[in-house]
This record gives sequence, structure tokens and C-alpha cells, in this order.
Amino acid sequence: MPGESLQQRWCEDRPPPWWTLPLAGLYGVVSGLRRTLYRHGWLRARKLPVPVAVVGNIVAGGAGKTPLTIALVEGLRARGFKPGVVSRGYGGAARTPLLLDARPDPVVVGDEPALVRMRTGAPVAVGADRPDAARLLLGEKVDVIIADDGLQHYALARDIEICVVDGARRLGNERLLPAGPLREPASRLREVEFVVCNGGAPHAGEISMRLVLDEAIELVEPGRTRSLDGFSGQRVHAVAGIGHPPRFFDALRAAGLEVIEHPFPDHHHYSISDFDFGGSLPVLMTEKDAVKCRPFARENWWAVPATAVLPASFLDQLAVRMRR
Repeated sequence: MPGESLQQRWCEDRPPPWWTLPLAGLYGVVSGLRRTLYRHGWLRARKLPVPVAVVGNIVAGGAGKTPLTIALVEGLRARGFKPGVVSRGYGGAARTPLLLDARPDPVVVGDEPALVRMRTGAPVAVGADRPDAARLLLGEKVDVIIADDGLQHYALARDIEICVVDGARRLGNERLLPAGPLREPASRLREVEFVVCNGGAPHAGEISMRLVLDEAIELVEPGRTRSLDGFSGQRVHAVAGIGHPPRFFDALRAAGLEVIEHPFPDHHHYSISDFDFGGSLPVLMTEKDAVKCRPFARENWWAVPATAVLPASFLDQLAVRMRR
């Protein structure tokens, strides 16, 4: 069965394919054993001298982790902290821990870390060894570290865990991979300090988050911006290489745009041939895609930033916990 069909079935009210069940059982045993080894200290999590907040999810695919990470950086900075961010750098070519410069190459460091660095200006480090990469941030005098997409990376000790849930898709059929979308059992949500619900109706105790798209930035001339409402009623090509492209397409339609969808795999490495759409319609893409497309961008190509809006009370509570 094609991967896309299997992913669609994760959210349907019918049993998963029979062959996924033993694989899901094996996955559960292995991942559970790994959690147990870290929980009891048989595998050692490395502690850093500054507080660490981990942002992640338990569902395969995108849930809004990177916009949340950016919002946390800005929220903690506004409350007197100097935050830094550590990431795996998925999709990048870097093989050793690396501290990003002011204009990082997403081919080397990965698209999401490059976006966080360029959007926030905060110190960002990448590396497969999260603790070693995070230590690079200490030289930047950070006083708190946010680990982007680090919930299952137990080698880095953490003080706060924040799990993001897609408010529309939730946990799908609540089965483990590959029978369902879960990286860890649904019970894992009871162990984290905060559950953030991206869109939809948050469940009891969850923090509400919404993504706001209100302007577009031209790739060729980044100083030129245009209200998203300015595209209302127009046909546009919409490009999204993220975990859940329909979220971007639906947001554009909600702003009144007539969308021609061009979904790509998450972390897709773009080339100019990917944009051979013909005609002269505007091309709108996510900010994560734009960081990879700027080297060959054409006129009338636009990045559409997504800003995560969170309750101030949540950011205040997080700041208090990080000062302990």
C-alpha cells in the first residue's frame, strides 16, 4: 500500500491493514524499552547547566512545532531571557554539531533550524548528538535552551516538556507506527508539563494555539510585503513542503484566495523545475519552503509567514518554571 494511502487510513474509522499490527507491536516494545532505560538511568541523559524546554509531538508528521518554537523564543525573550535553540537539523548535510551563522544554508543545516535562526536572530545549533550541539549554545551566553522536535530524544535531559497536538487530526486512530501515526502511546500526553493544541478545540487542560497568516513577503525583494488580503479573489499557485500541506492551503482559502495546490514531501529539496507551472500567476509558499527557494526565486514568488499566537498566561507560567 502506498505510504500516502496508509497515512490517510490512520485518520479513518476502520481497522489498519493486518500487516501493520505486528510491526506496531514490535515498535511499541522497542520504544517502550528505550524510555524505560532512560527513566531508570540505565541509559544516561546528559544535563546542561541551563534550563531546557523540549518541544515535540507524539504523532508522525507536522503539528506546528517550529512556529511554536519561534513563539517561545520571542515570548521568553520578552520576559527577560536569552534563549537558544537546538535541533537535529533534519534534512541538512552537517555531520558534526554546528552553530548557525546569521545567514545559514538550509542545505547544510536543515530548513527548520535555518528558519528559526533567520526569523528570531536567536542562537541556533544543530547536530545528531543533541547534548553536544546544545553545549555550543552555552558559548553564546544563553540562559535557557529550547529543543525543537526533541520529545523522543531522551539523551538530552529536560526540565520542561511541551507536546503539540494538531487540533483537527488529534491522534488519529491512536495506534503506534505503522498501524497508526503515534511515535509514542497516547498516555505519553499525561507525562508532559504542557499540551499545546494547534487549531481546533483544545481539550481540557490544553493550551490553545492558532497560526495567523496575514502578510506575504516577496522572495526577490524581501523588503516588499503585501497583505494576504491583497490576493483575495485571485488564483495563485500554493506550494507547501511541510508535514501537513492542507493546513497551509486551507488557510489561504480562508483568506479568500483561489488556490492551485502543489504539495511536496516534508523537507523537500527544491529545484527550479519544481516550479514549472506555466503562466504568470503568483506563487505563494510557506516560510519554511522559502528559505530553500530564495537562491533561484523569481518575481511574484511570495513567502507567507505563520505566526503562532499563544495565551500570555501560558508564556508567563513557562517563564516562572524556567527560573526555578
